[in-house]
Amino acid sequence: MKKIIIVLLTIIPLIINSQEKNLPFSEIGDYPTEYTTTNVISRLIDGLGYRFYWATESLTENDLNYKPSEDSRSTMEVIEHIYGLSLMILSSFDGKEFDFKQDKLDYANLRKETLNNLIYIKNKLKETSDLSQIKIEFSQGDNKLKFPFWNHLNGPMADAIWHCGQVVSNRRASGNPLNPKVNVFLGKTRP
Repeated sequence: MKKIIIVLLTIIPLIINSQEKNLPFSEIGDYPTEYTTTNVISRLIDGLGYRFYWATESLTENDLNYKPSEDSRSTMEVIEHIYGLSLMILSSFDGKEFDFKQDKLDYANLRKETLNNLIYIKNKLKETSDLSQIKIEFSQGDNKLKFPFWNHLNGPMADAIWHCGQVVSNRRASGNPLNPKVNVFLGKTRP
């Protein structure tokens, strides 16, 4: 029995680590050679994905529950918010109205789904030739609201980047700082 426990304790971290490596945005690939509208937006998504990947990597229960003050969001609530922002962007690329109701996911699934949403958006950008056709649509009460793609830049995209910084700040304050080898300027992490 003792040998089984030792084997499990050895294998489980390896499985978790291999799942982590399968997530997108552990690094940012080479930049495109052309400056097109969709390439620029795609690179913005790369930056968001890379920041989110490393901001949320290896968070503990203590980190997730951390709140800088009583009236602020916990780190987990911030991650849930970033997930919601990724869904808002994704809904636009699918031509659907955004639904503010979200499934309740645990930390690992929130992280995975957010990163997968961002890679989906990046791939949809490759198929998009006219960003003016991408609208943000949602309802507030009886009002159906529609906004142009421009609002994504200063809205959910910028907000998600902002909140990645909040996660980094929270994790530092809770005693688990960001991996010092992460370089957001280059989009690479030193070995």
